[in-house]
Amino acid sequence: MVAHWRLPPFRRAERARATEGVVAGVPVRVLKPTTMMNRSGAALASLRADPTFDPAADLLILVDDFNIPCGTFRLRTEGSAGGHNGLKSIEGALQSQRYARLRIGVGPLPAGVSWEDYVLDNFTPEETEQVEALLPQMVEAVDKWLLGRLDGPGPSAP
Repeated sequence: MVAHWRLPPFRRAERARATEGVVAGVPVRVLKPTTMMNRSGAALASLRADPTFDPAADLLILVDDFNIPCGTFRLRTEGSAGGHNGLKSIEGALQSQRYARLRIGVGPLPAGVSWEDYVLDNFTPEETEQVEALLPQMVEAVDKWLLGRLDGPGPSAP
């Protein structure tokens, strides 16, 4: 997204790396938490301190999800953490489930492999190809969300 929107390089921020700019007339800030995933809600402190910040309208979280098949994604405007520790941390920080999330499929979790090991491992060449092929659709979905054109429960890709 950062390259697509031609935002400046990331810089240090509170518990995150950040960049910001204006996209189609909309101010945008992109944060990459520097915390462990299960503490990623801490990276939202600077946003929560802004009295005009409304997570339901202003926040989109991108996460990997092994409960979704690789090569697919789901974008929803709200919902539960669904067992995802990063989303649980964000819900705890916001005290709300009302924020958008784009779940990028990296599943299924192979039998006999712990989820901790699986999500920290590198993609196989086939998985890399599947995710890279999905990037244009994800960029389009995020652009639509940013511009407020998200209809219904959100787009999903096969």
